Amino acid sequence: MKKNKTKNKNKRKGSNLINIDEKITNLMGSMPSIFIHTILFVFFLILPLLTKISYESILLILTTIVSLEAIYLALFIQISINRQAQALEEVSEDIEDIQEDMEEIQEDVEGIQEDVEEVSKDLVEIQEDVEEINASVDEIEKDVEEISEDVEHIQEEVNDESQEAISEEQKEQERKEDQKLRLEKLESMLTQLIGEIKDLKK
Repeated sequence: MKKNKTKNKNKRKGSNLINIDEKITNLMGSMPSIFIHTILFVFFLILPLLTKISYESILLILTTIVSLEAIYLALFIQISINRQAQALEEVSEDIEDIQEDMEEIQEDVEGIQEDVEEVSKDLVEIQEDVEEINASVDEIEKDVEEISEDVEHIQEEVNDESQEAISEEQKEQERKEDQKLRLEKLESMLTQLIGEIKDLKK
């Protein structure tokens, strides 16, 4: 926490210095600066007429002031150039980061396209499986119809035999028992098939 506070303080100090630098450079490159310098130069040229100071000493003071101003102005200009160079470096780094992000996004899009293709293939396979299940259901329904027809025929035979074979009771009973057993087996098969059909339709 202390390190972060010191970093924030340093950043604030740096930003304040940058603001001062920008204000000075903006002021030196403006029209009020030209008017102020013009007034100062005229004042220094008129000053020997109003006072006892010689032109040589005034010119010496004026050249010293102008040279110092030029030095500081050059320093401020160099600071602003360095700051602009740093800003350009940061912009270039941001552009590189954006390019990397774009490449990652393209890779993600390609992966999503591959996933979509796999999903479409899976859907085609599922449709084929559904068609096969429907075909098997149709076959089972046909088998059920055939079994039901057989049951009806057996029931008709049982009825016919019960009406015609009155004299042979023992044989009829045995046949009826066999037929009943067959009917029970067929009915159990029917119930199993109907259950399978319901499960497949679900």
